[in-house]
Amino acid sequence: MTAVRPSLRVEKRLLSAGRVTVIGMDEVGRGAIAGPVAVGVAAVTLDVGRVPQGLADSKLLSAARRTELVPVVRRWALTAVGMASAQVVDEQGIVPALGQAGAAALGSLVADGLDLEGAVVVLDGSFDWLSRAVPPTMHPATGPLDVVVRVKADRDCASVAAASVVAKVERDSLMTTAHEDAPHYAWASNKGYGSTAHYDAIRAVGAHDLHRKSWLHQASSVALDGFDGLEVVGR
Repeated sequence: MTAVRPSLRVEKRLLSAGRVTVIGMDEVGRGAIAGPVAVGVAAVTLDVGRVPQGLADSKLLSAARRTELVPVVRRWALTAVGMASAQVVDEQGIVPALGQAGAAALGSLVADGLDLEGAVVVLDGSFDWLSRAVPPTMHPATGPLDVVVRVKADRDCASVAAASVVAKVERDSLMTTAHEDAPHYAWASNKGYGSTAHYDAIRAVGAHDLHRKSWLHQASSVALDGFDGLEVVGR
């Protein structure tokens, strides 16, 4: 079966209906046991150019291809990445953490000059975890920011696919850098997800500040004490 290639069909329909800006949004790292959750955004307007060649959901691309696409995507659309740390995930839960990261990404777009008046967010998935996290100070004058959820939007909406690529590359880079200080967890290869080797390392040396401690308790009976790791959080 031929894979669906992302297009601008959904974005152009929204723009034709009067939206000024369509902001694709996707998360990365939701299921990891270590590291932040990242949310990418990519904003397009009526004058958006053709979809970058080879753009796809980040999960369908090799690491090398994702890295190659980032500068292309950044020229094509206004992009940003927001993150929420493992500590936020532990203290507030994954849904508030996603909202915090998404709001941070939107804040970066605003700081770069994007006006949210007339904007709509196309959010990958079936649940709106963003709206409650967007502060009133960021709302357009007409009311709360409009959010549309769409299942598998990262597969068929070019703006969402672009958001997934920039978020994946930025989060992977952070985990690869963290690997240099704590190589026993093999973060350069697993990027914080729960591989067997990752769990074995936690059992052997304990947990790092980058680990989501509450998730470790739920997922595996591992030792969480005895490791004074270097904290690496945020963007």
